Amino acid sequence: MSNPWREGASLLFSLLEHVPSQCAVCRAWPSRPVCDACVTRFAPPASRCVSCALPVPQGVVRCGECLAHPPPLDACLAACAYAWPWPDCIAQFKFQGRAGWAAPLATLLRSAPWVEPALEQADLVLPMPLAKSRLRERGFNQAHELARRLAPRKTDPALLLRTRETPPQSGLARAERLRNLRGAFALEPLRAEAVRGRRVVLVDDVMTSGASLFSAAQVLRTGGAAHVTAIVLARTDPPS
Repeated sequence: MSNPWREGASLLFSLLEHVPSQCAVCRAWPSRPVCDACVTRFAPPASRCVSCALPVPQGVVRCGECLAHPPPLDACLAACAYAWPWPDCIAQFKFQGRAGWAAPLATLLRSAPWVEPALEQADLVLPMPLAKSRLRERGFNQAHELARRLAPRKTDPALLLRTRETPPQSGLARAERLRNLRGAFALEPLRAEAVRGRRVVLVDDVMTSGASLFSAAQVLRTGGAAHVTAIVLARTDPPS
């Protein structure tokens, strides 16, 4: 059954996405939520590990951790580092109910090197699922809002499921996070064959240790996916 309030809110957010506004970073007016100059300044292309998107020296393909312990991803792409001003923008999007941020943030993500080809080559685009309690709390899944703007015809929000909630991940090493997430994701049982032999793109907003994306990617691998790429808006980089 349709939800008139939700449909009306969705239409309102869609209209607001196209209304000129003040840049949230430099305060230029009129502008999009983040102007081109700020994107160029604060989201420059960077050399990153192809498997986990951590920064690496120019010319290096994979970081030492991924060489020693290859993750279940064929590629991992990040639009920017999780550094000012992006945490503030993402927090408004996720925690303050400002779904209108989805469009400009998706545009930023799409503009990152290799993201457009990954989306074009994908058979399926799957948003990282939220636990039910967080979905109720926020009112929407931010990964789904990004995914449906990146590839609306390929996005399937009901194929990859979050099967259980997990304890807080902060303060845990990557191996501990992976153990924490064991069994936390699954494919919809009646449609699990949908990933077999397919090229799949996973979408998320922020990647910290990679444990959640790696766990979800392993589920896709086990389900027979031929190729798995993760694309994330922001990557938490180690201290310099």
